Amino acid sequence: MTTASDLRSGKTDRDENFPVASWIIHPRHRALILAFYNFVRTADDIADHAELGADEKLRYLDLFEAELLGKGDTQKEAVILRQALAERSMAPRHALDVLVAFRMDVTKLRYENWDDVIHYCRYSAMPVGRFMLDVHGESTSTWAASDALCAGLQINNHLQDCGKDYRNLNRVYLPRDALAASGATVEMLGEAKSQPALLQCLHALAVRTETLLNESKSLSAEVKDFRLGLDISVIQAFADQIVRMLKVRDPLSERVHLSKLELLGHTFGGVASEMIRRAVGRRPLAKPAAGA
Repeated sequence: MTTASDLRSGKTDRDENFPVASWIIHPRHRALILAFYNFVRTADDIADHAELGADEKLRYLDLFEAELLGKGDTQKEAVILRQALAERSMAPRHALDVLVAFRMDVTKLRYENWDDVIHYCRYSAMPVGRFMLDVHGESTSTWAASDALCAGLQINNHLQDCGKDYRNLNRVYLPRDALAASGATVEMLGEAKSQPALLQCLHALAVRTETLLNESKSLSAEVKDFRLGLDISVIQAFADQIVRMLKVRDPLSERVHLSKLELLGHTFGGVASEMIRRAVGRRPLAKPAAGA
């Protein structure tokens, strides 16, 4: 049997819309985060593989789950993550949640409404943020803002790749009711340029995603770990800039991804803004003047 590693698409952490185990994160956490990323990325590539049938994809995902839980040692991504989690006495709950989403990718090609998409994000994206928070020992009270950020990142990606997902996988994350409300059809996603009805739908979904991302802006302030706060601020800056592009551009015919220069600029901008916010937030109150 081919190992899951052989089915990788070639996409790495450097190809994502957000930094993965970046230099900002403390070195003691990076190996575990990369183990989690490689497990998730490999499972994602299995679900998206162009040459595997649905039954075979599900068998690989089941095997990944079994080996993550200690039932076998043939899939290195599962074994490495299992060992890394054990070293930190962490449960595999978030990795198991992500596998739910990838099974959905194999079996579910259309989404009815916004709530349906958010349900998908509950398993595809929110566990990633929750995992990062757990790695840093943060409170579960931070999960609400994290969930909003992760869902926003996921839907940004859905909008960016809507044409590719339809053409290559016949998979459409745009809600049916949103398409219908704009007078758009799924088939329009196969064209080289969005028709006005589809563009109206895409821009409306981007506006709704921006609202979701606004709900996550408190997260960097909620976490206690300084480095994690910086990392979140950078990710928020990336997400905010991408959604601004999606509100006015056509993802079928225009660039809606950040260039390397833009990524660098938003990285330093995010770091600087969070450092200033934390410095101001810790500034002691001025003593009242004598006799005041």
